[in-house]
Amino acid sequence: MTFTTVLFYLLAIVLVVAAFRVITARSPVTAVLHLILAFFNAAMLWMLLGAEFLALLLVLVYVGAVMVLFLFVVMMLDIRMGDLRAGLKKYLPIGLVVGLVLVLEMAFVLGSTWNQPGGPAAMAADYNNARALGAAMYTHYVYAVEVGAVILLVGMVSAIALTLRRRRDVKYFSPSAAVKVRAQDRFRIVKMPAQSERAQAGQAAAAPAQGEQQ
Repeated sequence: MTFTTVLFYLLAIVLVVAAFRVITARSPVTAVLHLILAFFNAAMLWMLLGAEFLALLLVLVYVGAVMVLFLFVVMMLDIRMGDLRAGLKKYLPIGLVVGLVLVLEMAFVLGSTWNQPGGPAAMAADYNNARALGAAMYTHYVYAVEVGAVILLVGMVSAIALTLRRRRDVKYFSPSAAVKVRAQDRFRIVKMPAQSERAQAGQAAAAPAQGEQQ
């Protein structure tokens, strides 16, 4: 057994455990952190398979952007776990059925390729994985890429809209009100007599004299 095989099984075990913790963790923050760990292990598995571009793309896009955004959204929404678990018993049977179907499909695919694994694809010496993937994405699957970009944009805008809260202790600036303002609404000129130290001393001395006369 080579070192690559041992590393593959180690990453696969960590990936399965992290994926199981995603659906069993009590805290949504813990679930998101385990999902980030699962993405990291999946990226390492892709790296072992020679798909370096996909591995880096998974780390940069999903771990560095999407999952961090989900983490901040979950932390800022103050989700109540009691409300989330209220309908657990109601949707548990259909969830088990869907999970069983997925397990059977994966077992069928793995079982059919276990005894007769396919050989590695023939590639030229100057083969570039990133170039081939880019050519496939922006020629044959360009519409799928655009749809995915729009979905990610909608998800980002929705996350910002969910976390946007009105604060009453903050003064907001209205550009329309600033444009309509008039000079007399902002300030007024008040005429006041000039004051000096000598005049103030004279007024202070005259005040006691007026008191004695009274």
